[in-house]
Amino acid sequence: MPKKLLLSIILTLIVLNIVTLLLWKKSDNVALDDLEKTINRKDPVAVVGKKKVTYEDWMETLRDRYGKAELEEMINQSVVRQLAKENKIKVDKKVIEFELANIMTTQGVLTKEEMKAAEEKWRKNITHRYKQEALLTKDIRVTEEEVEAYYEEYANQYSFSESVQISHITVDGMETAEKVMEELNQGASFPLLALEYSSDEATRQNGGYMGYLDISSDHLLPSYKEAIINMEENTHSSPVKLGDEAAIIYLHRHLPEIKFTYEEIKPYIQNELALKKKGQTLDAGILWNELEIDWIYE
Repeated sequence: MPKKLLLSIILTLIVLNIVTLLLWKKSDNVALDDLEKTINRKDPVAVVGKKKVTYEDWMETLRDRYGKAELEEMINQSVVRQLAKENKIKVDKKVIEFELANIMTTQGVLTKEEMKAAEEKWRKNITHRYKQEALLTKDIRVTEEEVEAYYEEYANQYSFSESVQISHITVDGMETAEKVMEELNQGASFPLLALEYSSDEATRQNGGYMGYLDISSDHLLPSYKEAIINMEENTHSSPVKLGDEAAIIYLHRHLPEIKFTYEEIKPYIQNELALKKKGQTLDAGILWNELEIDWIYE
């Protein structure tokens, strides 16, 4: 056999072995969570003393406990998506933003990555819920008078006030405030500095966290409102004078005001009233008979 041909065959076999090894290793890696962390299915997922918990044991337990329920929920999601498309049902972006704003005010401080992942999940859930509600009530009649009466009584439920999520550090005088500012500008942690310096006992132990506040609330000082107007999210203010004291504010999140006209919110009130009239919960299983469904449990 010619030497060049032999070398060519050897090189080809080496390349094939490397590619096979890479593909084999890649196939053994599985995603663990939304943050793209992976694990190797051949490695134990836990070691308790001398006992190893294998990936297969873990998966089998998950299938036994949650397999049917999770698959059922996946089918529900698919049913709603397909039927909503067939019936040309869409959810107004303003309604989604309104629901998102209300959810956010129940949350604590999240990192940018956590907020992005959570917001994506919330959007999907909100959209699914409203589409499902519209599908379940599309054949139920609700009169204009019923909608108007409900709107007049509960109109305040369909508005969201401009709100801010903030933390603060209050100190005795501008001199100390400037010292805190210097440490912040050098990369020090705002919550840790609040724990060290803040004179506000109500928030100090929580890193100065004040939560979400309505921009028009009396709990938000006029000087705070003035400072927040020109701030970007995830930034801190310059020292704000408070009589003999001074404060530094951290703006986590700024949520704008959302208001609906009667015509904008009317379709959603109709669906809500229709669901009550039917005495029905949001059960997508009722919609299964509108599509051909074949699944492993039935």
